[in-house]
Amino acid sequence: MRRSIFLVLAATMMAATSGLAGSAETIPAVRDDLTPKDLKRVQAVTRPATDFSKPEDFETMQGGAGTSKKLPNQDAFSQPAANITFEEQGTFKLGNGMFRKVWVTAPTSTQASDGLGPLFNARACQSCHLKDGRGHPPEGAADATSMFLRLARDASTEEERKSLADGVLLNLPDPIYGTQLQDLAVPGLDAEGKMRITYEEMPVMLEGGETVSLRKPTYAIDDLAYGPLHPDTTLSPRVTPQMIGLGLVEDIHPADLLAHADPDDANSDGISGKAQILRDPLSGETRVGRFGWKAQEVFIRRQSADAFAGDIGISSPDAPRPFGDCTESQTKCRALPNGIQERLGKDEAPDPIMDLVTFYSQNLAVPARRDVGDAQVLRGKQVFYETGCASCHMPKFVTRRDAPNKAHRFQLIWPYSDFLLHDMGEGLADGQKVGAATGMEWRTPPLWGIGLTKTVVGHTFFLHDGRARNLTEAILWHGGEAQTARDSYAGLLKEDRDALVRFLESL
Repeated sequence: MRRSIFLVLAATMMAATSGLAGSAETIPAVRDDLTPKDLKRVQAVTRPATDFSKPEDFETMQGGAGTSKKLPNQDAFSQPAANITFEEQGTFKLGNGMFRKVWVTAPTSTQASDGLGPLFNARACQSCHLKDGRGHPPEGAADATSMFLRLARDASTEEERKSLADGVLLNLPDPIYGTQLQDLAVPGLDAEGKMRITYEEMPVMLEGGETVSLRKPTYAIDDLAYGPLHPDTTLSPRVTPQMIGLGLVEDIHPADLLAHADPDDANSDGISGKAQILRDPLSGETRVGRFGWKAQEVFIRRQSADAFAGDIGISSPDAPRPFGDCTESQTKCRALPNGIQERLGKDEAPDPIMDLVTFYSQNLAVPARRDVGDAQVLRGKQVFYETGCASCHMPKFVTRRDAPNKAHRFQLIWPYSDFLLHDMGEGLADGQKVGAATGMEWRTPPLWGIGLTKTVVGHTFFLHDGRARNLTEAILWHGGEAQTARDSYAGLLKEDRDALVRFLESL
């Protein structure tokens, strides 16, 4: 690959903080935002539950003081945090407008909204994050708007290997198709191709004779418009995650995340979660990744900027790529007009738009728990702990006391995730490396709100590619470090399996 092409493609892979499978030398090892008295309070309130006869204190308030107590309907994931100010509610509503904004092809008379693509997956943020909930695989005649294929390969030259080792890149894009498959294009340009999924049904026998069928997906691309993929390019399917509680996750102290990491399984419990350590290209400091299926992002703003550029083809100050994911090999794509208007700024989505979208994303409320005192839910919670689920799906944290947004400060939250990378076994492997994450490792997804998935988005497809059609299937797909917990679940009496699912549905 010519050096000029490499540098352009490298730019497209820059994360909010670039990948570094190295040390965490600039990350505080202890909570530096708390007094000794507060630290003891935090340690006490975040201890694992031991009494399952009644709910824990504040368990209903999953998102701290910002928890939404609104009726759990289709808008349950679209409510503002309950503790933001009246003025901030106005900012939230403006951000919602930007999140729903439909971008159009350049040039048009709508100069503040043009610049779409030229290659893209969606026309608006809301197109992928419908009702701020999780995406789904294409079903029947439905399109793949809320699911796409990440494209990446390992290094093939010394220069590329050095860039990965030094943390310049998280991984390498396909030389022609870039970082993800774009299945839509502006008029006059061919889309890159179409994702094709085939499923194989696999029966699994549970204790008591119940049989569950798991569907194993195989992925391919039809109608590649610009030639073949690089022979080493891997396909990683990703559904869009739900949006609730992101600002609270952003304000979990990194020391609390690192405290749960055990990459060498020093305690011999079979769980060896590791942090995705990323380097900030501006400050040079290392930080802990916490967003994305492979924990490849640190900050919500950068996550949003990458989505604007990669999914919609819109440039921003954080990702100044007016041609989106078009590579130098796609000459026609790069020759098309973009939406930059000099009088409006140097980017298609300038700072005011990014500020609003970021604030909106940071302050979507977590809905309140339901039925926390129900006997079956309490039994299911006990089973959740006894089978080892809580080893990775850590129930609770207390956010930073020095969080930039006052509404996020010192909040007891219940995300049910450690936000670390775990080997999930061959069954869920995508073969794609992202920074420190191997092709078998995934970030533990938070579980809060999971019981309202059908209410909000009308489906119950789970896991990174939506292969699981319900919570039972999602549990049975767990392997690797979660194999013991999965096998424990499969060996439970039916009433205990039902109780565990009932507990998850209460989150």
